[in-house]
Amino acid sequence: MAAYGLYTHIASNKFRSMLLLAGLFLLIYVLVFAGALLAEVMINGDGTVQYYLAAASADLIKALPIATIGAAAWIVIAYFFHQTIIDAVTGGGDVTRQQQPRLYNLLENLCISRGIPMPKLKIMDSDALNAFAAGLNRRQYSITVTSGLMRALNDQEIESVLGHELTHIRNGDVQLMVVAVIIAGVVGFFGELFFRMFTNLSWNSSGGGWSSSSSSSSSSSSDSKSKGSGGGAVIIVIVAVALILLAWLLSQVVKLALSRSRELLADAGSVELTKNPDAMISALRKIEGRGELPGATSAVMELCVDNPREGFADLFATHPSVESRVHALVQYAGGHDPGPLALPSDTADEPNGPPAEPEDGPTPPPLPGPWGRAEDAGRIRPGGPWSRS
Repeated sequence: MAAYGLYTHIASNKFRSMLLLAGLFLLIYVLVFAGALLAEVMINGDGTVQYYLAAASADLIKALPIATIGAAAWIVIAYFFHQTIIDAVTGGGDVTRQQQPRLYNLLENLCISRGIPMPKLKIMDSDALNAFAAGLNRRQYSITVTSGLMRALNDQEIESVLGHELTHIRNGDVQLMVVAVIIAGVVGFFGELFFRMFTNLSWNSSGGGWSSSSSSSSSSSSDSKSKGSGGGAVIIVIVAVALILLAWLLSQVVKLALSRSRELLADAGSVELTKNPDAMISALRKIEGRGELPGATSAVMELCVDNPREGFADLFATHPSVESRVHALVQYAGGHDPGPLALPSDTADEPNGPPAEPEDGPTPPPLPGPWGRAEDAGRIRPGGPWSRS
């Protein structure tokens, strides 16, 4: 269904996001199937391709309830403890109106103007310029702002950043992104587990099968049998490794697709809240290239206003470039782009002008004629060897 306005774009994006999350969850079963293939090869290295596929399919059916319960348990644990984990990684802490009246009032005014429940406000002590929202329900919603952002941005720009994060909460982006990061983490965890299982396999040249490299193996097959059966195991191992790599790659692509499409909508939502596209543009220009949070994991950076960590050829970048986001605000919101902005801290260590010439003594008088300026001709400096008696 085509989307024409901001709210239809949001509704359309939610529908596509739910489909992507469902596909992301299915990748867990792909990994289970790949693990079953490797397990069958380890158990019996003399089978054919058809045998391994049939045995792994049967294993998958048996493992479906266990895999589903395990993934659900992972999500439940993250549901209750993800904010605690994020705070431990970033060092963010709750603040009250008395501690940060300026920031608290800006956020409260935005919430009151649109009837939005007030999320928790957190401050992270960092010179980086960034902010992010987190939480899976009303009791957990929070917005974390760095101290560097508060120092560098004026009230209107901070209000725009807060509006950006509130839009993520209003649109349900925070829940989807947290769940996507959790599921992608499950895929990455089991993908690494099965890949390590594969690296521990070694080919038994005498017996024509695969066995664990940590255990000794004995051959009970004839040479003719090993020649006929070893090829199936090799093909299955290749297929299993390809499935593991494909599942991991697709999990990253789905996660990025969720993130990139939502940043533009959050920028537009901030403008709708504040009615000030220029403040959002100038905030992005100031944040540009200054948002790196030291020690933060990639999962936390994916939640931020801007993520300066770019992937290969921008393929795995979690956010659209600031240039494209500013261009969208100029084109669709009527904002004005001032171009890249320098902060006072960027020029604090630079000299204000050329260094002064050292003075070694009295300066000689200007000479008339070709060695001096015309207006100095005939001018005699009092005192010195050139003075009149």
